[in-house]
Parts: sequence; C-alpha cells; structure tokens
Amino acid sequence: MTRDPARRDEACGCPRLRAIVSRERRQLLPEREYPADPWRLVERRSMPAYRPQTETLFSTANGYLGIRATPEEGAPVHERGTYLNGFHETWPIPYAEEAHGFPRLGQTMLAVPDGTLLKLYVDDEPFELANARLLAFERVLDFRRGTLDRELHFETPDGRRLCLRSSRFASMDDRHLACIEYEVRMVRGTASVVVSSELVVPSEQPRSDGVDPRRTSEVGDPALAPTHHRTRGRRILMNLETRSSHLRMACAMDHVVEADGPLEVEEAECARDRGRVVFHADLAEGQRLRIVKLLAYHYSAEADAGELRFRTHRTLDRALRHGVEVLRGRHRARIDAYWRLADVEVVGDAEVQQALRFNLYQLLQACGRCEGHGVPAKGLTGLGYQGHYFWDTEIHVVPFLTYVLPHTARSLLDLRHRQLPLARLRAREVGERGALFPWRTINGEESSAYYAASTAQYHIDADVVYAADRYVALTGDVEFLSHGFVEIAVETARMWAGLGFYSPRKGGRFCINGVTGPDEYNTVVNNNAYTNLMARENLRIAVRLVDSLRVRAPEAFDRLVGATGLDVAELEEWTRAADRMYVPWDEEAGVHLQDDDFLDRELWDFDGSPKSAYPLLLHFHPLVIYRHQVVKQADLVLATFLLPDAFDREEKRRIFDYYDPLTTGDSSLSGCIQSIMAAELGYREQAYLYFTDALVMDLGDIGGNVRDGLHVAALGGTWMAVVHGFAGLRDRDGVLRFRPDLPDGWDRLRFRLAPKGGVLEVEMQPGQTIYRLLEGEALEIRHDDERVVLDARNPSRVVAASARKPK
Repeated sequence: MTRDPARRDEACGCPRLRAIVSRERRQLLPEREYPADPWRLVERRSMPAYRPQTETLFSTANGYLGIRATPEEGAPVHERGTYLNGFHETWPIPYAEEAHGFPRLGQTMLAVPDGTLLKLYVDDEPFELANARLLAFERVLDFRRGTLDRELHFETPDGRRLCLRSSRFASMDDRHLACIEYEVRMVRGTASVVVSSELVVPSEQPRSDGVDPRRTSEVGDPALAPTHHRTRGRRILMNLETRSSHLRMACAMDHVVEADGPLEVEEAECARDRGRVVFHADLAEGQRLRIVKLLAYHYSAEADAGELRFRTHRTLDRALRHGVEVLRGRHRARIDAYWRLADVEVVGDAEVQQALRFNLYQLLQACGRCEGHGVPAKGLTGLGYQGHYFWDTEIHVVPFLTYVLPHTARSLLDLRHRQLPLARLRAREVGERGALFPWRTINGEESSAYYAASTAQYHIDADVVYAADRYVALTGDVEFLSHGFVEIAVETARMWAGLGFYSPRKGGRFCINGVTGPDEYNTVVNNNAYTNLMARENLRIAVRLVDSLRVRAPEAFDRLVGATGLDVAELEEWTRAADRMYVPWDEEAGVHLQDDDFLDRELWDFDGSPKSAYPLLLHFHPLVIYRHQVVKQADLVLATFLLPDAFDREEKRRIFDYYDPLTTGDSSLSGCIQSIMAAELGYREQAYLYFTDALVMDLGDIGGNVRDGLHVAALGGTWMAVVHGFAGLRDRDGVLRFRPDLPDGWDRLRFRLAPKGGVLEVEMQPGQTIYRLLEGEALEIRHDDERVVLDARNPSRVVAASARKPK
C-alpha cells in the first residue's frame, strides 16, 4: 500500500503523532516547586513522587566520575549510583540458539563504592529526610558554579531547630576528585550532633526488569570484590577488582572538619565493604559543625593495586594541600571557560532558556573530562543502556564538541582509532574485510546480542568517518588526519567495498543488502538509503584523503601503507563503488525509499493505536513492527541533513512529507533532526514543536525512563536544532553558511562557534542577524547567499533578515 507523500494532517499542518510524542507525553515538573531560572535547576520542596527522575536530573559528573543526586543522609533513594566512565564488568551472553559471529560477552558499567554518605544524628536520633518536619527546603543544580547545593531547615520533635547545608561537585579540574561540603548549624536550642561519614561498596548491582531493553542487564553478584582496605587518620582507602573483566580500582575518602563547639573524632574503622569516620560535636545555639569530604577514584586494567593506591593517595594529598576554596575555584574556572563558548542565550522565553542551559551543562558533565573514554548514551547519570557507547556520539555529540570543545571531540575520535584493531577483528567475525566498529561497546568489542536492530547497523562505520571528516575540516587538525583518521577511512572503505556487490537486477548498481539503518523498526533490509548514501560518502572521503596524503605528505602515506597494506588500486575500486551506489527510488510515489521494500509493507494503524501503546517496542513483538510502514526515528530524513548535496530541495520536501507522519518519536535521537529539516523546509510550527520535544526530553521525561539516566544524544541534538535549525548553519564545503529564521516569541538568540581556532558570535534578532569575529584571523561566511567577510578591521557585520513565509 502506498501513500501520497504530500498528504499531511489538515488540523495544524503537523504530523498526526504530535499529540502522542509531544506535549501529552511530557511529565513536566510542577512550576511552583521547580521554577524557571536561567542558570539553575531549582527544587523548592522535597518531592518524593519525582525522586527517580530528580536523582538523575540533579546528578553531578565531569565525564570521568558521575554521582546520582541521592541525599547525603542515605535515604530515601530510588537507585544509588556512583560511576566511573568505562569501568565495567563482562558476562557471558546467553543464547537459546548459537550462531557464528554472535558476540560472546556482554559489558555493563558498574556502580562503584558510594562516598556521598554523611549520616546525621541529633542526640543520637537519625535525621530522616522522608519523616523530618521540614520548615524550608531548597535544592539547586547550579550551571555556572557547577555544584549541587541543598539547604533545609528542620525542627526536632521537642522544638529545637537546625539548618543543614550541603554542596557537592565532581571536579572539572581533577577528574578523579569529588568534593562534598556538609554543614549543620543550630538555629534554636542545643544538641549533640553526630555525623557518620561512610564509604560503602554496593551490596548488589542494579538489575533489569526484564521488560525494557533500554535498561541495564544483570551481571551477577558479586561483580565488584574488595581486595584491600586500610585507614589513616580520617582517611579510608579501598581496593576492589571486577570478577570477570579484571579491572582494578582504588577509592578513598578524607576529611577536613571544624566545629564551633567541642569536637570529637572517633578512630576510623573499615571492614571489607564499608568504611566509617564519625564526628561528634556539642553545639549551642548559633554554632555549627562543618565537614569537607574529599573523594578520589582511580581504575586501570594494567596498573596493580599498589599503584592505584599511590595515585589515589596523591589525589587526596594534593586536594588537602590546596584546600576547598582553591578546588572550587579551579573547578569554576573550567566551567567559566566552557560557558564562554558553549552558552546559547535566548531572550523571550525563560523556560526555553533554562532548559537549553540545563542541556548544555549536562553535556559538559557527560564529556567534559572523558579523555580516553567514550560518552555513554546516558552519560554518568544512570545505568540505562548499560553505560555503552553508540553512534549517538559521532552524529549527535561530536558536532557540538567540534565547535565548542574541539579537544574533547579529538579525544573521542582518538578512542575510535585506538579501538581500530578490535574493529578489524569484528569485521573478520562477520566475514568482511577492513574494520567494523561495534554497535554498542565500552571496551571496543561488540557486546550487543540482538543483531537485527543493533549489529546489523553497519552504518556506524560511515558515521565515525563522517564525524571525523567534519572535525578535520572545521578545526584544521591535520595531525589527526595523517595519524589516525586516514587509517580509519581506509579500513572502513574496505569494509563497504567488500560488503556490497554490483547487482545485475539493479542495472549493475552497487547494492548493500541485509543491513539495518538508523530506523530500528525496519531491520535487516536491502539497500537502506541512509546506509548506502553514507557508505558512498565514506568511500569518497577515503579516496580524497589517501590521494591528498600521497601528494602532500609522502612519509605519512608510506606509514599508512605500512599500517594497512594499502594498494593504490583499491582507490579505483572504492571510486567505482561510490559512483555506482544504488539509492532506492519509487517512480510512482515520487519519493526516495527508505529501503527496497518499504512501500510494500502495510501502513501502521496509527488511529487504532492508543497513546499507551507507545513506545511500540515495549508493547509489540518486533516481527509485528517490522511488517509495517512505521518509523522509530529519523532515517532517510537524517540523510537529507547530513548529506544535503545528495538531494534537491523538492526531494527533501517529499522525503520529509512522506516519512515524518510515519515516525513515532520512540527514539530520543529523532526530534532534533526532524526539527532541523522542518526548519529548512519552512515548516516553522512543526520545527518548533520538534525542538521543544528534544529540549525537554529529560526535563519532561518524554521517554519515561529518565530514572535510568539522561539522553545525551538529545542534549547534543538540542544544540544542533538551534544552530543547524533556527540559525540554518551548514558547513559542507569548509565555508559556514547561515539561513537564520528566529522562532516567533524570541527577542534574541545568541551563540558562539570556534572554527579553526577563531571565535564567531552569531546574534539573531527580529529582522536582522549580527555576526561578530571575536578572535582569529579573517573569516568568510555566507548569510543566505550573501558573502560576509569579517576581519580585524571589520569584525562585525549586521545583515538584514530575508523575507520568509511559512510553508
């Protein structure tokens, strides 16, 4: 059954599923308790009903170390969690039926010992947040200071009043360090105050509910075994080791404490799985007990336990020597530097401004100090997707980082290069040449057990190469090009050349069968258009890079030949495959096909599917979904954004009009891309709806799984929707091109980019756009089709807006 690609829902010009995936699915936090604030996420009342979500939303992290926002007093909690990026356990994947090339070991990020615990006792009665008589409460995630702060006032049953303040951060300066400041002050009366500071090994790891595949998988207990512990004054240190992956770690806590009244510090004690230091002060009215708790975490697969103990002691010794004010200042300096480039200012909508900065801050927390590691799909805020790295990084996060934190983008691409040997092995496992990057991984090995909607997504090779190519073009990092990127490009081009074939039934075109594109509701298909188009791009990039290296850097070319065994005759093979690449098209419908058989499937019964049936993957057998025309996330629409030169404007419009109403929004990766393309095509209302979907994916818990962690791809996609959507940025040919279209109701939109070491500020206002070159040499850009040159003599240019009409 076919459908008219021009058909749209007549009610509002928007896809029929907007009622499902947009506002009606959101679980927004109540405004009275969570007011709009441009630089903070504020909670003005303890809200048990939102605890699972807020433990995630108020998390603190730095890209290496992440801590969920559970209370220092230890309860109440939904799921306690302290995580180290890449610290994982492996476990045998059970198969009812084995097959050649199936991954054998799963990987799951582990919760490590929790050092946030500071249990409070007043006259030996425990303070319990859930049962306390609270007189005032406020918790704040401060995006500028990079801290989670809490202040509450409570009254004891006999009428005494106390003020409790806490502040924590995971240091952006020393990524192995976290700091908690904890203060108890007597407001009325006197009391004996005891604080038990603890470091606790998780008794068990979070487990899957067996229903939602997005949640973590069971790794078995004990996954993390203590091997050594010791005390030194107010310091406790533990060594631990994973059972199967054989990763070793050390963690420790130390304290600086002061009190206005008499202070007693009990001798530190430590057992196999729990360490404790107890502080006791008798406080009179107006007096306080203040504790600074320092936490350090190190892990390695190579270093022994003694070396890790040495590193951990050094981290704490240095922190104690500097003091908390210096630690906080250095942490703040890193965050200030980030906001200088990353901030997106919106004037005219306070809620949008808050959500944008929340998302951008969480991007910093997800990858600010991730050197040597990837970016888990949920960051370090929860164990959803088991802490795995996906293609999300290259397509939804690296674009932002390339413009704002290019050194972090380089680190993530370097990781792919370091894991290239494992990608070569994976290609051999599935019978291909070259290299095939894993669909989901932590250590570089494939760990996904379900090939149809996962490991069949060979397009990840092209996604990595695409992101690397954009990075090099925008940063001018030729060192990465010659020492890492070109090797990746060669090995992935080999994979594509071997994967496809010249089909006589397709007029001798180069076809790629049996793969899955980004849309996981249509799997193991022939000639997925996105895959074929991105493979073509991958092949052409490889040819261009090798030719350039051969001419401009003969020594680097010789190293490449030595590392890969490259035969220059392969370039002709890759060029022919790219030039003959088959891209499916239906003449009758007048639209590109997502895959060869997409139009032969039955249309999904959207009208008969209640809102409770979404996401479909939780309510229907995969085979039911695979038999229908229904799309989980932008697939061919994504190709029109990434490869704009492959389509003319009318082709983009017909693709969007056909596939968008079939897209359920069951993926957090989709809304931002749909927003960008809706904006390009002039569907302004629709672009804004999709933008707000991506914007509040987490704050609105649209997917219903924020309890398991944030959606990092949606965070990066929010920035993309603003910069590539509303500002219309395209950068395909090395020149930045803008087509600004400020959303209605916004008085100003301002953001910055850092191409090739410079800093460009773009300020959009109703009726005009201002371009400012803040740093760097001369820069040539395009506004619509107008050439704009900025340099030291003319660093600013005001350009009037073009007339635009909604379509």
